[in-house]
Amino acid sequence: MKKEGLEAVCIILGTIIGAGVLGIPYVIAKAGFLIGLIDLVIIGLLVLFMNLFLGEVILRTNGNHQLTGYVEIYLGKTFKFLMFLSMVLGIYGALIAYLIGEGASLSAIFSGNPLIYSIIFFIIVTFIVHKGIKTLASSELIMSMVTLIVIFIIIVLSSQKFNINNLIDLNMPMIFLPYGAILFAYLGTVSIPEVKEELIKNRKLMKRSIIIGSLIPILIYILFALFVVGATGIETTEISTMGLGNLLGLKMIILGNLFAIFAMFTSFIALAYALKEMYQYDYKLSKSSSLVLTCLVPFIIFLLIRNFASFIDLISITGALFGGLDGILIVLMYWKAKKMSQRKPEYSLSKHYLIGYLIILIFLIGIILTLSGLFN
Repeated sequence: MKKEGLEAVCIILGTIIGAGVLGIPYVIAKAGFLIGLIDLVIIGLLVLFMNLFLGEVILRTNGNHQLTGYVEIYLGKTFKFLMFLSMVLGIYGALIAYLIGEGASLSAIFSGNPLIYSIIFFIIVTFIVHKGIKTLASSELIMSMVTLIVIFIIIVLSSQKFNINNLIDLNMPMIFLPYGAILFAYLGTVSIPEVKEELIKNRKLMKRSIIIGSLIPILIYILFALFVVGATGIETTEISTMGLGNLLGLKMIILGNLFAIFAMFTSFIALAYALKEMYQYDYKLSKSSSLVLTCLVPFIIFLLIRNFASFIDLISITGALFGGLDGILIVLMYWKAKKMSQRKPEYSLSKHYLIGYLIILIFLIGIILTLSGLFN
């Protein structure tokens, strides 16, 4: 694959593979590996189609936009507002989770106050987001490669303590528990407009880049969950690398936290850049105002709630509510774009009504169950 194609894949990978992967083994261990495996495969494939649907919408549309802009073109202002809420609240939730996680991970390796490390991390990623798409693509290429290497090493080390008995339990009352965290871990739709920008001179690579960038996380998550849950079983912790550290010692504590640092770094800059684009392209704000709203607002919220937020609760609610709403709107927009195309796309799928209605049904049920849980 050409360099721009590889960088496009890494933009998707960098957005998807972030803090969410650290919570997958915990929720799967609670529900049972078989239930978690089914969730990983089904949700991963549904998100693959979401990404392909969105990619075709983007290629059918003139100009640069983020999700809110595309929704306004094809579904109108009311749905644009829903996408705005979903995108802003969903990304803010993710960025806050990454700020919390980065401070804790850096502190575990180097000792010291986690807040100081979170502030340093905030300054670095804000600079990268400010510099733009070329800096984003270059940093994602490097960091994604490092992340994949570290994941592979963690899997190899975990295999030394693998016990098949840790995978055979099922906990049916917890069957819904993995849903939100797994959906959160797969979300990367906001990176698809960035992929189009990266492939501006070779858009024919877009479909292949989306497929590769969406399938790799499915395989990685299955292997990661298999070996981590197989090693730690019921002792799996919310941030799974912490439990591995307790089992395998200092080398895993260092390696696991390095993995967390790299994964959250790549996701933060990709999501933040997407949000900055939304403010610039779809709401016509200046670069400086967009940067402030993108990075400073979640940082202030982080300072206020860092001692009260639960990592698993934060990513589960964010994934189920805002990831689910994104998916529903993308399907509706995809069907409408088939009728209102502004240009001939470089690839075109069938209407996929069955898959589209399945996405809407599953994500709607997820939203309802999550909301009912919040207010009970």
